[in-house]
Amino acid sequence: MADIEGAAVPERLLITRTTTGDGVGLVILAGEVDLDGSSQLRDVLLASVESAPGTVVDFGEVGFLDSSGINVLISAHRAAEARGVWLRLAAPRDAVERVLRLVGVDALIPCYPSVEQALTA
Repeated sequence: MADIEGAAVPERLLITRTTTGDGVGLVILAGEVDLDGSSQLRDVLLASVESAPGTVVDFGEVGFLDSSGINVLISAHRAAEARGVWLRLAAPRDAVERVLRLVGVDALIPCYPSVEQALTA
């Protein structure tokens, strides 16, 4: 099952949400995660953690992540913890991984080098 959420901001952030065979949510991002798209990303992530036993966020096609995106990840992490489900990040590019490490999100939310590793962890 794949739901294309569409571009949060045309040509800046594409959010695709799918569900694996065992019900895990997979949120695939492409573009830039910044203030313009963070509201829609928050909605998609919160919906996923409310309905799935776990959620993986694929950052493989994200070239930029700002503080608004960090805040969305922290909110989604808190919502997942409150519900007793998990949230994992996958495949961040170097620039995004650096931001995640600088602010300590990688210590709060497990981060894996690939989507496959995040799904099977």
